[in-house]
Amino acid sequence: MTYELQPLRLQTGWTVQWNDFTEYDMAVHGPEDEELILSFVRALADYEHMSGQVVATPEILREWIFEKKTAEVIFAEVEGKAVGYALFFHNFSTFLGRAGVYLEDLFVLPEERGRGCGKALFKELARITVERGCGRLEWACLDWNRPSIDFYTKKMRAVPMDEWTVYRLTGETLEEAAQPE
Repeated sequence: MTYELQPLRLQTGWTVQWNDFTEYDMAVHGPEDEELILSFVRALADYEHMSGQVVATPEILREWIFEKKTAEVIFAEVEGKAVGYALFFHNFSTFLGRAGVYLEDLFVLPEERGRGCGKALFKELARITVERGCGRLEWACLDWNRPSIDFYTKKMRAVPMDEWTVYRLTGETLEEAAQPE
């Protein structure tokens, strides 16, 4: 079985009601919305004190998300305005013998926080994970980000993987690692 990225519902979106007063339209955007995606990437980077690390451009996002189809994006909208987003892709667990979903970004605009938007996005992503037959949903969170940690552990009942350490090669160190001995 292959795990090619699949269209999420209809491109026109669907509605998720999370409480008596908040309704979010979930929408999958297309290549014409790479500027919107980039604006959320930059807002997240600013929140995480990492603005200087963003080198993505609309062209790069178009190529990797929409042309190469390496990731997917869902937006939560209120009255046609994007107020939160989730960017995710498939990974694979050899222990489970099946694909999983890795949540790269989950971000809600500050003025929309506390109204259920993050939970609506997260639960929609969990639904997609289950619908696709994936074995797990994983993500990383900065150690200092207490509001997000509390959300994940208390509201979503996620379990931290404290025994794991994330490693990364990028830029020059990645290029060096790719060279023959």
